[in-house]
Amino acid sequence: MGAMSIWHWAIVIVVVLVLFGGRGKLSSIMGDAAKGIRAFKDGMKEDDKAKDEPVGTITRTEDKEKN
Repeated sequence: MGAMSIWHWAIVIVVVLVLFGGRGKLSSIMGDAAKGIRAFKDGMKEDDKAKDEPVGTITRTEDKEKN
């Protein structure tokens, strides 16, 4: 009773196949979620780069507009 029977293993295998099986709806949703997380991380990196740039610096385009 304490050990998992063959029926428990069968149910676990079916659930795993449904969740992570090939071309399933859930596997594509997980792929989309991974893309969203990756895009979020890239966006955070861009924000860090913008914070590293000193405030009040004049870029070449701003310099040309002032002349």
